[in-house]
Amino acid sequence: MLIINSRYLIFSTILLGLSRRTFSISANMSQYSAVYVTTPNEEVAKKIAHGLVQGKLAACANIIPKITSIYEWENKINEDSEALMMIKTRTSKVDELTDFVKANHPYQVCEVIAVPIFKGNEAYLKWIGEVVPEK
Repeated sequence: MLIINSRYLIFSTILLGLSRRTFSISANMSQYSAVYVTTPNEEVAKKIAHGLVQGKLAACANIIPKITSIYEWENKINEDSEALMMIKTRTSKVDELTDFVKANHPYQVCEVIAVPIFKGNEAYLKWIGEVVPEK
């Protein structure tokens, strides 16, 4: 009986340790987000990117100048060239960042999609935190 209890105790301790580790990693993982925004061209993307970085809403915005987007809008299939922005920020700033993009974007319904950063270069993630202040 003592052996079973010891095994149970060891197993419980392992599970408790894993759940604590998972919780701390999960809490840390969602501290930063990558936000994707499409724009009609590179000039609009640059204007929005400068505003986001200057306003401390983003640490960095990478711009891919030419992508092809195929989508349905008003019951019609469209194909357009666009620019794609990959923006890095604190998750706590995503709502404010979204509001800024919507206010400065020419599209009636602009794409703003935030994805939590689960893992990355610790030094880079720390830099995001240093550049973008807490909410």
